[in-house]
Amino acid sequence: MTRRACLRSLVGSGTGAFVVAGSVLPIGSVFGQEGATNAAGENAAQSQLDASPVAATQIDLTVPQTTRWRLGVNIDTPVTFTSGLATFPVFMDWPEQTVSIKDRTVDGRVGNVAVRELDGARQVVVAIPRLTSGGSIQVELEMEVVRQPIVAPTETDNLIVPARLPREMRAYMGNSPMIDSSHPSIRALSRELAGDAPESDWEKVRQIYDVVRDKVRYQEGPIRDASDALKAGVGDCEDMTSLFVALCRNAGIPARMVWIPGHCYPEFYLEPKDAKPERGELAGNWYPCQAAGTEQFGGMLEARPVLQKGDRFRVPEQRTPVRYVAEFFRCDRQGSKAPRVEFIRKPV
Repeated sequence: MTRRACLRSLVGSGTGAFVVAGSVLPIGSVFGQEGATNAAGENAAQSQLDASPVAATQIDLTVPQTTRWRLGVNIDTPVTFTSGLATFPVFMDWPEQTVSIKDRTVDGRVGNVAVRELDGARQVVVAIPRLTSGGSIQVELEMEVVRQPIVAPTETDNLIVPARLPREMRAYMGNSPMIDSSHPSIRALSRELAGDAPESDWEKVRQIYDVVRDKVRYQEGPIRDASDALKAGVGDCEDMTSLFVALCRNAGIPARMVWIPGHCYPEFYLEPKDAKPERGELAGNWYPCQAAGTEQFGGMLEARPVLQKGDRFRVPEQRTPVRYVAEFFRCDRQGSKAPRVEFIRKPV
């Protein structure tokens, strides 16, 4: 996959005082001066970073793969700056993976470090009140991720699209950035597919999957809306995933993007026909598929960890929803030169 604007680090110059908006857990007390650790704070932050945002799954998970990753930000500056803010996404628990922190490094000149919860993503938020010319800071986490491949179900006739979507599922319907589900060409193709009347909802999704892979040939290039990928007949993993998600949503099937290092793929949601969920709970499962690459439908053999799930994130630093939660930095600098910012995400 080519390096996209939505995946790039966003480096700019801001104005005004530093403010952290949204839901955050302060972990400044967790990372003491020069890397010393407060035990009570560590337990609180570890619990927050390890908490799973979704209900237990019935998907068959086997053969776990364990990897370690370094994530963080290093900044050195030739000019004094104030009101610095750096954010970067980190791995989080999902039904198919568990995450734990194995090591961390936090420079003592950092004002505060917090974890911000978004719906489907998690960020580390680093506040730097002031850094003088020639100064540098380092914030790094070493995370261990245990990911289990997902085996596709063998019995699918009883899996259906929910008749009534829970509130939390509404984010996975309608339009998202680059996923123009309501575009006339998407709607026309969706009506055409509906006319074939598949035998089950599982087969309905399978039909969408096959059509995407039939109509769009894999080719790297500039990022496209789902409708543009359909028109061009070419696209990479992002474009093909966007088209699959757009067609599912237009057909009333909840779907979303799954982001892993260097790649993305879609998931769709179905539940058992006789399910009777408790109020506010989900009765079904999210099922992955590989829109681009080796055919995989309903299961996923993938060792790379999940970074985030979704495609319409509301990030306080961005004025409009974004499809991917990228790294971000801003500050008020005193001079014409800019701080040098390096975001880190690499396997150990």
